[in-house]
Amino acid sequence: MTRRLVGLAAVLLLVAGALALMAQTQTPPPAADEWRTFTGTWSATGQRQTLPTEDGGAAAIERLSGAVVITVGEGVGRGFRGDMIGFDDGRAAGVGRWVWTNERGERIFGELKGEPVRTGRRFAGTITGGTGRFAGITGSLEFTWQSVVTTDEGTVQVRAVDLQGRYRRGAGQQ
Repeated sequence: MTRRLVGLAAVLLLVAGALALMAQTQTPPPAADEWRTFTGTWSATGQRQTLPTEDGGAAAIERLSGAVVITVGEGVGRGFRGDMIGFDDGRAAGVGRWVWTNERGERIFGELKGEPVRTGRRFAGTITGGTGRFAGITGSLEFTWQSVVTTDEGTVQVRAVDLQGRYRRGAGQQ
């Protein structure tokens, strides 16, 4: 019986020691002002309205909406509804504003700048703020339009890949 008690005590000490060691080696959450990286994809559909230009091209405005899936570090992906309104001058530049909304209605806002919206073109963006738990967020992102499909009726379908960026939250945010 004494041997059993000694064996049980030894096992309990080992478990307690292992738990204490695990508690010490867990990394604390990043500080509010620490940069974090993310990757993702963005698929959207919407409408494009065009206006002819003097060189035979067309300037366009686009309103798009669709799914954004973001993965932070090695973690699980998070889903957002992504909405964008943009202007494409048809020659050299595209600009726009976007908002990503999560299932709780919390939003992340941003701006985009890049080349005209066409397959293979790169865009860069700035994260300009947010609401709810995203209040005070800032950062940057970039992506490539993997696919841009338009119809004669003005429907446009896009898919952004190589979406990557970094962000940080303002003081007091988690």
